[in-house]
Amino acid sequence: MTGQSANALPVARLENAAAPGPCLMVCEHASNHIPAEFAGLGLSQADQRAHIAWDPGALGLARELAERLRAPLVFSGISRLVYDLNRAPDAVGAIAARSETYDIPGNQGLDAADRQRRTSAIYLPFHAALREEIARRLAASLRPVIVTVHSFTPLYFGRRRDVELGVIHDADATFALAVLDAAQTQTSLNAQLNAPYSAADDVTHTLRLQATPYGLLNVMLEIRNDLLADARAEKAMADTLAPVLSAALDTVGAHAITSKAS
Repeated sequence: MTGQSANALPVARLENAAAPGPCLMVCEHASNHIPAEFAGLGLSQADQRAHIAWDPGALGLARELAERLRAPLVFSGISRLVYDLNRAPDAVGAIAARSETYDIPGNQGLDAADRQRRTSAIYLPFHAALREEIARRLAASLRPVIVTVHSFTPLYFGRRRDVELGVIHDADATFALAVLDAAQTQTSLNAQLNAPYSAADDVTHTLRLQATPYGLLNVMLEIRNDLLADARAEKAMADTLAPVLSAALDTVGAHAITSKAS
């Protein structure tokens, strides 16, 4: 990586910093932006807009949920094809040479120095910014519930996915189970636990890195992206999921814990 410093890249963005709610929203795959120095990673404009480059609708939904839940939001402005912030630096998928059926020319043949430059410029500052926000809230006697927001494609390798809402956990399933129960009882969504991915697919890195060490309640939400097709759909999904998350918070006592500590 040449030219730009980490501070010049839109690596991490924080919104609603002063929000008092119990959740901290995270959206690692918010953008399909590929900085000019990467020359589009050798992809066509259409491929750069495809789901391989980002999670369509995820940022809009995360913002709507953050507003309804009075939560801060940390998100990235860099395409996951440049660096996937939900993957560890030693993971093959952190800088994928192939994503689903797409070859990524700009990620092929990278040496250790290339990977280290991207890790230093993108991965490290993003997770430092997220950890800083968590630490600030802990210092204020708030124990944030970490909610990461993702979307997934309805067709994967040509196969239709029926699940509409995936509720995914890492080591601690407490909050995920409460979210799943609320989603299944309060909505008509096809909500499933650990689908279409699970921790076994190495998709819970952010939770493992940021929530587990502090013993924070956490969940990863995966919404099928045809349900987030435009701003109206994002708002409608937020109207559906905000009560689900609120009910789950009540179930695990997160509201009470937060207010009591503060």
